[in-house]
Amino acid sequence: MDMGEDGEFGHGFGGPGAEDFANAAAALAAALVREAGALAGVAASLRQVAAVQVGDHSGGPLADVRRQRAVLATVGDAALTASLLVEAAAIIGPGGTPTEQAMRIATAARRAGALPASLVPPLRAAALALGTDDGAARIAAASIAEALAAALAVA
Repeated sequence: MDMGEDGEFGHGFGGPGAEDFANAAAALAAALVREAGALAGVAASLRQVAAVQVGDHSGGPLADVRRQRAVLATVGDAALTASLLVEAAAIIGPGGTPTEQAMRIATAARRAGALPASLVPPLRAAALALGTDDGAARIAAASIAEALAAALAVA
């Protein structure tokens, strides 16, 4: 392999290429769907707990209507975030520019009454939990996630 003057490899070596970014977008979308599944599972579990306790006058932990309301609000927030993550996965999966993708994700979040910045933590978590051992795709996914996070944080 020939090395350039700055010690970088020639012939296209040095960073993720177009195929790596395409693989990264697909892996990031799959990881977002897994994050959404985890949130949906939490929402379903909390809903089941709240449903069992509704109208409980025995003095149990959810006997107080204020506690029931808090649990049901959490259920709604988790379910909403899960649905937005699935929508974000559909936007990110095919690829494209992070700026355009972030605008579409932010529009979906606002349409649902959520703050676009609320999707940044699960997006970063998804980037850390990729289902691939492809190093170049991992680097590309981190790059995509960081660009999306920066754009969503100010959207």
